[in-house]
Amino acid sequence: MLVADIISDVIGPDLPVRVVAYDGSKVGPDSSEVTLRVISPSALARLATAPATLGLARAYVSGEIEVDGEMYQLLDAMADLTINGLTRAQQIDLARKMLPIWAKHRRPIPDLEYRPKGRLHSLRRDHRAISHHYDVSNRFYEWVLGPSMTYTCAVFPTADATLEEAQAAKHELVVQKLGLKSGMRLLDVGCGWGGMVMHAAKEHGVKALGVTLSKNQADWAQQKIEELGLSKLAEVRHLDYRQTPESQFDAISSIGLTEHIGRDQLSRYFSSLHARLRPGGRLLNHCITQPRTPRRKKVDPFIGRYVFPDGQLEPIGLLISEMNDAGFEIRHEENLREHYALTLKAWCENLEEHWDEAVAEVGLGRAKVWRLYMAASRVGFERDNIQLHQVLGVKLAAQGGSGFPLRGW
Repeated sequence: MLVADIISDVIGPDLPVRVVAYDGSKVGPDSSEVTLRVISPSALARLATAPATLGLARAYVSGEIEVDGEMYQLLDAMADLTINGLTRAQQIDLARKMLPIWAKHRRPIPDLEYRPKGRLHSLRRDHRAISHHYDVSNRFYEWVLGPSMTYTCAVFPTADATLEEAQAAKHELVVQKLGLKSGMRLLDVGCGWGGMVMHAAKEHGVKALGVTLSKNQADWAQQKIEELGLSKLAEVRHLDYRQTPESQFDAISSIGLTEHIGRDQLSRYFSSLHARLRPGGRLLNHCITQPRTPRRKKVDPFIGRYVFPDGQLEPIGLLISEMNDAGFEIRHEENLREHYALTLKAWCENLEEHWDEAVAEVGLGRAKVWRLYMAASRVGFERDNIQLHQVLGVKLAAQGGSGFPLRGW
């Protein structure tokens, strides 16, 4: 059986991109701007044992499949496969067809694939899982994220706003929702490279503490805080949010942390944040969510093994219920998924602009992982396979006092 015919069975016969295989077979229009090149029979062996996204990702990271043209265009054309996957019957049929190829050309799992060990969401395992993703290289992230070093969804005030303008707008939106004013105390959990902490301190005179499990992030952020002369107001610690000693904060921001918490830990997570707030204090929870109750518990296997180990996405209804049950009154919620698609588009462009430097810094395989996952995530947000929600809650004061105006934040 020709390779192009096998690929056509996996991806679909009407694929609007060109596929060219090592045996000379091809499928798809010659006029396509994107070509998927199957370089080695080992790529098919990958598909035999891990049909759909994981097998394709393993082959791409290993150099057994290459893409000529823009990765986003390829994944957008393959969206039905990347989002919905193959049925069980299709997987069995594909494995049967490729069993002889697998027996002859099977390869070990790529070294970049990571499976954390230890008790799920223990302190030690969470430290390792976060380090796997975020402690890659600060220089690499500077190229991808741009000057803001903000690795979460931006908020674009206009469609033509720059990434830096949109990240600043996101931080300011969080400030406004939390009602931050000079002299207030802010805790930013999962603070990344400290963008929210520094914005609150510099622009509003807020005394801000950020905590992160990534030592690289903490070191970079603390150095930046000192360079900006913000040491009297801002601080970032290499610390788990569960070990934050202070309490009675005026506000807490959690921007991109909930995805790492795990469903069974949500109750304790929100209760822990509730306990660290003063009465009348507000929480802004910003995270990626499922658009509906998921059929499977875990994220896509490629994302889970190469990008965010132990990551888990929940539907927004569950997160709001958990916040409410922890004692928060929910005051506002909004979905920003289109903004995340625009954010990822900008990150992808940054990576391509610095591709040679990125490969030299972190290696070709890891650079390919980021190229693949960011382009795939952009497609997911555009097509409502994943969403990004901000939820604003308050720890009520005595006799139900919320401190909110009749309209607005």
